[in-house]
Amino acid sequence: MIDEIQKDVFERFEQVAPYTPIEPFEVIAERVGRKPEEIIKLDANENPYGLSPLARQALSGLRWGNIYPDPESRALRQAISGFLNVPVEHILAGAGADELIDLILRVLLKPGDAVLVAPPTFGMYAFDARINGGRVLEVPRNPDFSLNLEGMRRIVQQQKPRAVLLASPNNPDGRMLTPSELEEIFSWGVLVVLDEAYIEFSDGGQLGEKNSQIRLPLERDNVIVLRTFSKWAGLAGLRVGYGVFPQWMLPVLWKVKQPYNVNVAASAAAIASLEDLACLIERVANLRSERWRLFNVLTQVDWLEPVPSQANFILCRVKGRPARNVKADLMKRGIFVRYFDTPLLQNYIRISVGLPQHHDVLFQVLKEMEEPNS
Repeated sequence: MIDEIQKDVFERFEQVAPYTPIEPFEVIAERVGRKPEEIIKLDANENPYGLSPLARQALSGLRWGNIYPDPESRALRQAISGFLNVPVEHILAGAGADELIDLILRVLLKPGDAVLVAPPTFGMYAFDARINGGRVLEVPRNPDFSLNLEGMRRIVQQQKPRAVLLASPNNPDGRMLTPSELEEIFSWGVLVVLDEAYIEFSDGGQLGEKNSQIRLPLERDNVIVLRTFSKWAGLAGLRVGYGVFPQWMLPVLWKVKQPYNVNVAASAAAIASLEDLACLIERVANLRSERWRLFNVLTQVDWLEPVPSQANFILCRVKGRPARNVKADLMKRGIFVRYFDTPLLQNYIRISVGLPQHHDVLFQVLKEMEEPNS
């Protein structure tokens, strides 16, 4: 019997490509023979400032680590409700937005059901769809990373996917969806999962609030909006995110989610972060400023073609040399970036926005790499 189970498990997941995560500081530092503090880590879109002071205090004073967390994350959801001005009843918290993506697809998909994505984009959409027994329909983006709306509309009409999953700003290019694109997509009637993991870095208010669709699920039954504390609040290592959902979906989500999904440390740090907004707003403003400084310097590198971004990273096409080699050369100097070489992203690197001193070192190294054989 166990042989049959093994065969079935292998066959069901044989075609699922594993998601490739970014490795931690200590692992990559050891690989290049450096101390972790000597590494300039610009490969995972993390916040280089780390936790806010109040978040650090909350963790150092944590009292109830031996007690299971609130299964409803009531204090956290109440804090998010006040931050967003959204009724708490529409908010669900998760162990990062990643958990909520998986939870949504677990609820939506029956074996063989499909979702629609627009690559290149965040790989977890396709990954979670496949491990939940779904099919992934893809309509690639245009060369400027805008959506192929005509192709997407045709797929929605003909194949009727259960959901369309989109990020705004998109990862890895940092492009925002335009109001006209959003209105068109919402009009199709299909469920839209809108991932705003990087919205706070967009140029629309102190925390990108003018660009956000976070209140739309209160008005439309076919829109879900996801957010995270990983990027703007520097809590990537604690895994805490949230979503605003239409009312009809929430009873099912509450029924099937893991009971203690947001741990007490993550919850305490997220609540404290929302009490430390002045600090975080200043840090986001600094990262926006550094993004434009980084972009302007990258445009001066003859063999790089940076893409304008509204997130905390910049995607660059590498010209005249393999992006893999660029990543390796930077790694030898203690600088880590992400590289892509896929059919839709041929020979690209992505550089996260770091601190000014990180960029100063990067600029100097890029200058030294100007000659192809350097």
